[in-house]
Amino acid sequence: MKYYVTYDSPAGRLWVAEEDGAITDLRFSPVTRAALQCTPLLEETLKQLVAYFDGKLRDFRLPLKPAGTPFQQACWRVLQAIPYGETRAYADIAAAVGNPKACRAVGSANNKNPVAIIIPCHRVIGRDGSLTGYAGGLDFKRHLLELEKRHR
Repeated sequence: MKYYVTYDSPAGRLWVAEEDGAITDLRFSPVTRAALQCTPLLEETLKQLVAYFDGKLRDFRLPLKPAGTPFQQACWRVLQAIPYGETRAYADIAAAVGNPKACRAVGSANNKNPVAIIIPCHRVIGRDGSLTGYAGGLDFKRHLLELEKRHR
């Protein structure tokens, strides 16, 4: 059974879900096919999110189980290696997964990241330093990047 809770972050409402002892979703829109219930793992996730938004947590330590293709999974692993307060370009992620020409596919994988913030797709920007699409909107992305820059 999948369970979820909501969290009103400083940048907007989030929905966090877990199933079988792992976080499966952290989204900007409601999680479907899940029951509203706070489990011990979801409680720990909320504590870590509060600490993150307070600038006290840089690395989440949670079991994750995001659903995705092997390519998406590879991209998300690379995203998790981007240090707090730093950014990478889509081309950097494409090169890291072994396909330097796959910038658009990396963008698509970022867009489908089901565990936003914890898998930090907000740290991926355009090669020229511009902010590019983000499921939570560019204001949310800007908020996250500025938060990390302030507390780096």
